[in-house]
Amino acid sequence: MSTPATAHAYGTEPAAPVAARARALTKAYGSGETTVLALDSVDVDIARGAFTAVMGPSGSGKSTLMHCLAGLDTVSAGQVWLGDTEITGLKERELTRLRRDRIGFMFQSFNLLPTLTAAENITLPMDIAGRTPDRAWVDRVIDTLGLRDRLKHRPAQLSGGQQQRVACARALASRPELIFTDEPTGNLDSRAGAEVLAFLREAVDSLEQTVVMVTHDPGAAGHADLVLFLGDGRIVDRMERPTSEAVLERMRLFSGARPHLGAPDDAPRKS
Repeated sequence: MSTPATAHAYGTEPAAPVAARARALTKAYGSGETTVLALDSVDVDIARGAFTAVMGPSGSGKSTLMHCLAGLDTVSAGQVWLGDTEITGLKERELTRLRRDRIGFMFQSFNLLPTLTAAENITLPMDIAGRTPDRAWVDRVIDTLGLRDRLKHRPAQLSGGQQQRVACARALASRPELIFTDEPTGNLDSRAGAEVLAFLREAVDSLEQTVVMVTHDPGAAGHADLVLFLGDGRIVDRMERPTSEAVLERMRLFSGARPHLGAPDDAPRKS
């Protein structure tokens, strides 16, 4: 079900081409006796052209890991690379440009501008950056996501699933090196959620994208190529070719010893 490995290497597969990687990644809050850790010397490789899910109980560090890999949060120690670019030493302006040009984001809140049409929302990041969209690629994304007949609609005229598809198209439109998504089905009903997961899977299989998804849902994780399990700020296990049943069984092993049960997700722990 999972691949045995030494504790520090659960997240690494050195032979595979990587879209992003981290070494000894640590995120701490406070100092001295009040220091708490969200990430504890994490080593991880994100395979290029694959769908990776990140799971763990509340307080495990999964969202913090995504934020650090995406350059949305600073790190306390260690290094992070996007492709061959080390991002841990970049200034904020350089990080902003890197996120805009090379990373796509999808979150629970769709973050669509209500006054813009679906088509305008899809190309908005490139319009802000002054970049001309690759029309053939954008059309391919639109058709893959089944949005052709919704392009002139504003968000209020779209269902939740359609709005999330627009958000997915926006993340894909600039052809980023890596797409990060945090609980993408959290605000959707089961049918719409299944559609979005199928579209993320299609983005990897047909559009050759790289997707990293933080989720608490074993059903969502079952769409991935690889699941990384976090516990107390460390990657403690990995599962290739997961099924929702196998992921659920693995997560049950966490439930018996969850020190942060009921706490906000990614609540840090004392070192």
